Amino acid sequence: MKDLYSFDGSPEGLETSYQKMFEAYHRIFSRCRLNFRAVEADPGTIGGSGSHEFVALSEYGESTIVTCDKCGYAADVEKAEYGEPVPVLPTSGQAEAGSSKAKAGAAVEKVATPGAHTIAAVAEFLKISAEITVKTLFYRAAYPGDRSELVAAIVPGERDLNEWKLHSYLGAVSVEKAAASDVIAETGAPFGSAGPVGLQGARIITDRSLLKVHNLVVGANEEGYHFVNVDPERDFDISNQADLVLVHLGDPCPVCGEGLGQAQGIEVGQLFKLWTKYSDALGCVFLDDAGNSRPIIMGCYGIGITRTVAAIIEQHHDADGIIWPHAVAPYDVIVTCVNTRDSAQVAVAERVYTMLTEAGIAALLDDRDERAGVKFKDADLMGFPVRINVGRKAAQGLVEVVDRQTHGVAEAIVEETVKAVTALRH
Repeated sequence: MKDLYSFDGSPEGLETSYQKMFEAYHRIFSRCRLNFRAVEADPGTIGGSGSHEFVALSEYGESTIVTCDKCGYAADVEKAEYGEPVPVLPTSGQAEAGSSKAKAGAAVEKVATPGAHTIAAVAEFLKISAEITVKTLFYRAAYPGDRSELVAAIVPGERDLNEWKLHSYLGAVSVEKAAASDVIAETGAPFGSAGPVGLQGARIITDRSLLKVHNLVVGANEEGYHFVNVDPERDFDISNQADLVLVHLGDPCPVCGEGLGQAQGIEVGQLFKLWTKYSDALGCVFLDDAGNSRPIIMGCYGIGITRTVAAIIEQHHDADGIIWPHAVAPYDVIVTCVNTRDSAQVAVAERVYTMLTEAGIAALLDDRDERAGVKFKDADLMGFPVRINVGRKAAQGLVEVVDRQTHGVAEAIVEETVKAVTALRH
């Protein structure tokens, strides 16, 4: 890992340092010829506020990013937001139910749902769409000073809770799923039948997409029962509201409203605005112009060196092996002497190798006593950007110049080898 820290005396100084590193990372990964996106990210346990990840796109990557092709918005799946709250659509079985267009006023009714402990089971039992159900998820949030609280996250039944968003909203040290025994002991609500209406013993946090919608189905806090016709603004505490869910493919972009897309990628770098989290803890201060002691404002910037190499190989390879971009190739050229028992070929190969190295081009001479096919295969496998074959025409002062990326082959006279290689730099 390549790490760098910035230390500034003002928020403006941090912004300047951060922007310089942001631009530098763009240049670095562009020179590596990576297809990447800089995305808004959650700083996670490192802390601070404000962070960007640099993600090299790859279908095999472990990171999921959310993107908008129209305006360029990009964020990792933990940080990503959507535009206007996504409405819960009406269904044929319950016209307008769960929609912001539905009319409020229907009385809450408790209905029996024996054995239905999942969203799918409740929807099937009541013959409704899962889109008008609500699930209640319990977490234990821990804070400094050994303080903790039980939290009930209220989210649409067909959506997934984004635990990082909940963690960020609460500002807790840690947020973990609550044990069923703790939930029952503190709220009396059994798992599978819990809901926000009349819930006691837990702090309720409601996802903002549930506001201004009506006629929802929630757990009744009694085994085997659910409430129907629930209106959040009318029927339970919505004083704590937040964006809590993972963004879905097609959700509106928070910037332009266009449908959002998703992609996989490999995280190769990240920037953090640490502010004073660590300088406060460590007593790292400076004296300002007025002689006052103030904490240093910090930034942190990292590049995963081995991850970057892996991402380059992932994006630049073919069936024969690696295709190194020139900027990161261990060697620019491999000079292959086809027949080491031919004195003319050996002499030309050594001459070409010397010319290249004297011109500042990193070259490797393959003068092994191997078959030509083996040498060519090894060169392709290891990914040398250019291969110069010194073969039968060496006596005529000619060599072959092979472009690893395009597999193009061209003859060149020995004296112009450096020029031919330079022209192929990608």
